Amino acid sequence: MTPRTDQPFCFYTRLSLTFLTGIKAKNIQELLDYLKIAPPSVIYQHTHHFMEEHNNLVPEPPNDFSWWITHMLQDEILGERLAAIDTTQFKSLSNLQQALVSCIEDHLKINRVLRQSPDGKEFHFMRTLRFSVPTPYRARDYSEFLECLKKVSSSSLYLHIFEAKLRSSLGINDFSHWFETELGEKSMAALIATPNLRSQTLNGLRLNIIGLVEKRIKELTHV
Repeated sequence: MTPRTDQPFCFYTRLSLTFLTGIKAKNIQELLDYLKIAPPSVIYQHTHHFMEEHNNLVPEPPNDFSWWITHMLQDEILGERLAAIDTTQFKSLSNLQQALVSCIEDHLKINRVLRQSPDGKEFHFMRTLRFSVPTPYRARDYSEFLECLKKVSSSSLYLHIFEAKLRSSLGINDFSHWFETELGEKSMAALIATPNLRSQTLNGLRLNIIGLVEKRIKELTHV
């Protein structure tokens, strides 16, 4: 018998607006100076938007900072160090921000020559305004969850997997939280809580979760 709850999982999707801040950097020091004080909406824009916009690329471009430093300043060493920071593993944007700052500060301690970007290729800081929008999809058990998961948009998947970790003090995604707290399925919650987010496209991630749910349904219905 498959577990069922009165509290459905409600699928949401997301919308976002991007704004220019008017602040730009021509070298690493200027980038670092503003990165230290930038609001979370700026950190989000230059790290997480890549994962959604390039969700069909594996590996996806890691973040705007590493791309600009590598291609505009021709500093491949620092670019690679910033690219190595796994932005999906942080439970808050402030922690991610500090990791980026520390990486650049360490680099500047031994590399004091500031390369200047070409005119017109400065780093322009932007910020994101995010919205969560409800969808008609609701699930109270495994079968309903499976059908919804096949239909919801990539933005919905992105919201419940990636963004959930940033806004929840629990540090886990929405799917895992629901499976554990509403269905009492701790093993399934653990499986979905620890996917290798960096090495999968969103569609690949969806297929993996679908496979896990289908397998669990077979286990429950053949007992």
